[in-house]
Amino acid sequence: MHQTPPVVLITGASRGLGRAIARLLAQRGTRLILTARGGEALHETERELSGLTDVVSLPGDVADRAHVERLVRVGLQRFGRIDALINNASTIGSSPMPTLERYPLDLLADVFQVNVVAPLQLIQRVLPQMLERNRGAIVNVTSDAAVQGYPTWGGYGASKAALEQISRVLAAELDGTGIRVYAVDPGDMNTQMHREAEPGVDLSDLPGPEAVAPAFLRLLDDEQTPSGRYEAPKLEPVLTGESRS
Repeated sequence: MHQTPPVVLITGASRGLGRAIARLLAQRGTRLILTARGGEALHETERELSGLTDVVSLPGDVADRAHVERLVRVGLQRFGRIDALINNASTIGSSPMPTLERYPLDLLADVFQVNVVAPLQLIQRVLPQMLERNRGAIVNVTSDAAVQGYPTWGGYGASKAALEQISRVLAAELDGTGIRVYAVDPGDMNTQMHREAEPGVDLSDLPGPEAVAPAFLRLLDDEQTPSGRYEAPKLEPVLTGESRS
């Protein structure tokens, strides 16, 4: 019996890791629901990948609840289901990042809105149809700044720590349902966001997101891989990381 290709929703898909993952998935025919704040770059991604697979793209801010509702609704109307959610979109706040002593609290609230609240809202929206089928995967992109104390990374790191705790609790709540929940640390990468986080630092020796993206596909492919926290370069459960991302 012929099976239709899976459907994956990816946030922050217009550049960096999100775009690299989307490109690999498109090459194997996975149907895609893509979103990002940069409309022009997102449409460029859609044009590139639509020659390989079915793509729905909807520019917008994941911190906008109305956008999240519309994104999931449009995706389900188009494809009928969402097999995997990759919460990749995130923000570092301001560049350069301030110390906690001087961190503007309104900015911190914005960071948590994008990095914690928005992913949870997306999870809540895609879960019902996953539970109906007793199958699905939720991937929350994290960082070792969630478990290590790096100066000026406090706001971003705290938000990722919160996202990791959401991942752990959700995995416990969904145990036995067939839905896997992963928190994945991609490791240090040479990306625009990392350059904004550490302006002036030479990142040329770091791998690009294209080198990291295949690990996410391996994780999605193996339904026997249990829920947990993983480092993309190792794909082994870990308690702490070793490199900022």
